[in-house]
Amino acid sequence: MAVYTEVAFAEAAALLHTLDLGDLTELRGIQGGIENTNYFVTSEREGVTHEHVLTVFERLSFEQLPFYLHLMKFLAERGIPVPAPAANAQGEILHTVQGKPAAVVAKLRGRSDLAPGVAQCEAVGTMLARMHLAGRDFAMNQPNLRGLPWWNETVPVVLPFLEAPQADLIRSELAYQNHVALSPAYAALPRGPIHADLFRDNAMFEDGELTGFFDFYFAGCDTYLFDIAVCLNDWCVLHDENHDGSLDTPRSLALLAAYQSIRPLNAAERALLPALLRAGALRFWISRLWDLHLPREAALLQPHDPTHFERVLRARVRDARALSTLLREDALQPA
Repeated sequence: MAVYTEVAFAEAAALLHTLDLGDLTELRGIQGGIENTNYFVTSEREGVTHEHVLTVFERLSFEQLPFYLHLMKFLAERGIPVPAPAANAQGEILHTVQGKPAAVVAKLRGRSDLAPGVAQCEAVGTMLARMHLAGRDFAMNQPNLRGLPWWNETVPVVLPFLEAPQADLIRSELAYQNHVALSPAYAALPRGPIHADLFRDNAMFEDGELTGFFDFYFAGCDTYLFDIAVCLNDWCVLHDENHDGSLDTPRSLALLAAYQSIRPLNAAERALLPALLRAGALRFWISRLWDLHLPREAALLQPHDPTHFERVLRARVRDARALSTLLREDALQPA
């Protein structure tokens, strides 16, 4: 959510008019994240104030974006609280700003909870399962663009920036994940559209209630288990600089039990959760290394610290056997 493309007030105002969203009153760049240009836009229509988010896409193409935008629209129409994209008079939800693809979506109520407890993790687990079930009938298909093929392409690019122990870890984990991906158990994992980036700052709460998920621009068709693993690796760990990456057991079990109460996991999912937790940590360690060492110029850019997910990955490798036993016995019994 850095600002790479400076959008003029007049240009944003004209776009809002084409979407019948009223008169623009405020345009404010959003700090945080690194992929796209994002602005909060406030408008007034018939005396009522509305808040939206304008996104200008810096990496995704006009050809790739319909999947993300139509997925959000599809989920919103089925009662999942996600921000549906605004359409113009012709029904188009993908727009153009300064020659780049853009979208405008409603801003969810509330704020992100960056220090979640058991209750917040339960709410996320429940909503994630509901979202997976709702998305099963989504007709469009697009792979997770930050999945295993991207890891295989990107690790050689970041390796020169790593110390020897880091390089050994990233190479060995990549080899392990390629091995897992060829296994019959992995082939048995249920798949469908997933968020793939459901961190704490991509969900909103108001008065303790989960009001929705947003920022679907890493979504793709992949295993549901990978989505669960990404959530566990962010929602259920400590985030201070001294943490060792370990999962917090009460929050982890709360998220998993809530998810399982809506969509029970199959035997392959129960067996492979420790491996997919490692996969989720590897994916974000790679991307943070890439963003840190091969950055793009942007206003408000603040790259995330890669060492956080290095520690998470080391903890998942270290604790794989204990996690498998604990989660199978406490949370993942067949329904």
